[in-house]
Order: sequence, then structure tokens, then C-alpha cells
Amino acid sequence: MNRAEFAARIDHTVLGPETTWDDVKAVLDAADTHGMNACIPPCYVAEAAEYAPDVTLVSVCGFPHGQAALETKEFEAERAWQDGADEIDVVLNVGRLRSGDTEAVAEELACVVAAVPLPVKVIVEAPLLEEAELRTACELAAEADAAFVKTATGFTDGGATVEDVRVMAEYLPVKASGGIGSSEDAVAMLEAGAERIGASSGVELVEGYENGAF
Repeated sequence: MNRAEFAARIDHTVLGPETTWDDVKAVLDAADTHGMNACIPPCYVAEAAEYAPDVTLVSVCGFPHGQAALETKEFEAERAWQDGADEIDVVLNVGRLRSGDTEAVAEELACVVAAVPLPVKVIVEAPLLEEAELRTACELAAEADAAFVKTATGFTDGGATVEDVRVMAEYLPVKASGGIGSSEDAVAMLEAGAERIGASSGVELVEGYENGAF
């Protein structure tokens, strides 16, 4: 994999609570320059689609805690699509999952996936889950026809781990996200089976990458 191919797997991310339009423009500029995707807050998607039409735009739904009502998540996903998003990352309701209400989780994921003609990645918050719970989350995402499962929002303790990525890759393509701050970290996730990397340090990842085979 050369540097351009590596960069295309990076979702360069800015999702903090104080994110400004200037912050988003900086991420879009970097993504455009280096050939990355950009993962941005929903409120900036329409502006971003106009500002950087050649950048693949990822936005989020139910972020960061996943506890919005089903109808709210559907609306968020639809609005992001209408505003110009190319992909949606939706946060699974971990509370419902951990309490055993898998039927509600399954219904919610299926509805969000069906709401938009876009790839939907399900953020499972792997750092909060036992392995059995993680496997259940991945099974539900696969049954809902999600395109990816994603490790974490980055807003809870812990982030992507090689062990979690290996488990998740048994079910769907994986976006490894949370705590990936170097090209070495990213390569470890790709070697474990990840297909996409989410990181606020996308430029550093690309600039530090040396060609490898995955």
C-alpha cells in the first residue's frame, strides 16, 4: 500500500464540542491536500459539501452517547445525507445493548441504515463492552446491513485496540477510531484487519507512513 492508498483509508476527524467552522475548513483543506476523507459535525455538512466538493464527507448520528430517540437518529442521518454527507457514523445505544434489549438496538440500527442510501458505520463503543457484548453488537450491525462497525467515539475512556479490531473484523469491515495518534498505531490496526482509520491526527499519520503491504 502506497501513501496515497493509505491516506484514502483515513477519516481525518474534528468532532469536539468547541469545533468551529474554521476548524472544519482546516480539516477539509488537509483532507483535500493529502487525499483523506473528512469526518465532521452534522451542523457543518452543507457548508463543507460546498466548500470541498471533492472530499468524501463523513458525519455522525446520535453522537456521542447514542441515546437519542430512534426517530431523532433517523432524522439526523437523513438531514446529513440531504446536506451532502457521503457516509454516516451512528452511535449504537450501549445502555440498551448492555441491558439486553437487543430487539430495540436491532430495530434502531435497521431503521437508520434504511433511512439513507449511504454507507452506515455503527459505532459500538468497544472499550465499554465485554467480548460477548461486542460480538452481539457486531452481529446486530451486520443483520441491519451496516457497511462497517467502528470501535469508538473517542469520548469515553479507551479507544481502538488490536484485540477489538480482530474480533470486529469477523463480522464486518472495521473503522478503528479512538486514540490512534501515529502511523505505527494506524498500521497496527490495519494489520489487525481494519479497513478504515478515524483520527484527528490524520496529517501526522499520512506524513509518517512508509509504504507497506496489507
